Amino acid sequence: MVPERRRIATFNLCFLGFGNVNRTLVRLLADRRQELRDRYNLEFLITGIASRRLGWLADPNGLEPQALLAFDPSREGHNVSPAVTLPRHHGLQSLAAPSSSPQDVRSWLNAAQADIVFEATSLNVADGQPAVDHIRAALEHGAHTITANKGPIVHSYHQLRDLAASKGKRFLFESTVMDGIPIFSLFSELPAIHLQGFHGILNSTTNVILHEMEQGLSFDEALQEAQSLGVAETDATHDIDGWDAVVKTAALINVLMDVPIRIEQIQREGIRDLTPNAVRNARRDGWPFKLVCRARRTANGVEAGVGPEKILSTQPMARISGTSSYIYFETDIFPGLAITEENPGLYATAYGLLADFVRAVRD
Repeated sequence: MVPERRRIATFNLCFLGFGNVNRTLVRLLADRRQELRDRYNLEFLITGIASRRLGWLADPNGLEPQALLAFDPSREGHNVSPAVTLPRHHGLQSLAAPSSSPQDVRSWLNAAQADIVFEATSLNVADGQPAVDHIRAALEHGAHTITANKGPIVHSYHQLRDLAASKGKRFLFESTVMDGIPIFSLFSELPAIHLQGFHGILNSTTNVILHEMEQGLSFDEALQEAQSLGVAETDATHDIDGWDAVVKTAALINVLMDVPIRIEQIQREGIRDLTPNAVRNARRDGWPFKLVCRARRTANGVEAGVGPEKILSTQPMARISGTSSYIYFETDIFPGLAITEENPGLYATAYGLLADFVRAVRD
């Protein structure tokens, strides 16, 4: 008998935002291409890229990954027309510079014949836009949509989840909390379990700053060190004042506890007011400071907060250092379920997007 030929499914991949995360994802996809084909019967073409520097690029015949990666948006004066330098075939359309208009997104999705959209644009804490509208447009187009952006999960999770279900598509977001660690997918594999609460350390920037202050640096010096390591942004306000941790806490509550919550309902205190003396003395006394996220189910919903706490040094959470993260879940079946992520890099975030791609099309 002639062995049956394996059926390889090919998907058109489109990238909204082409910064560090999606560029790393392109590298990871190229590196894992043969494995995706051999183990999962998956093949892909990159048919769309949208970014402020590149504009809306679409070619249903496929863009060349190495040419995309060779384009360096940080190079001063690098303004060569993408339509000249990037296509592998001649069907490329450059649809002008990106804007927040949903119609522009829809034109791009149609031109690229998108099957999968990876959304990795900047976080808007206030309302999650324009990412929410972009994801909505992708789902309405009929594409599985995968995001690393926490804003849409916080502000529109239930609406986007229901829209995806109505279209028979997946809306996935594993990379939004603790990079590619399978938190959301883990709970999807735990049927009929009830999450009562959680606590943890979800912001690496503050973790690094507090550690450097324990070593004798001032707050400003510790922040500069975090920036030099590439952990903190030039404007680290969202990290220092607790907004990043609040948004991640809200995302976990919305999805895993299935309780809609607004970020203003979460008590918030950052680390800006901690003095170097207080931080060093706390470490010396065996109770180091950490920026801790907490949530617990109540009769009226969920109570949640983010703020600096002194943690006994023998506790697992006190030993989290550098860019590591930690989360401890309390459920009705498992009284304590902890996950620690040790010093992740960009590939961890990109892996979460790749894993969601496999989950979406495999299901």
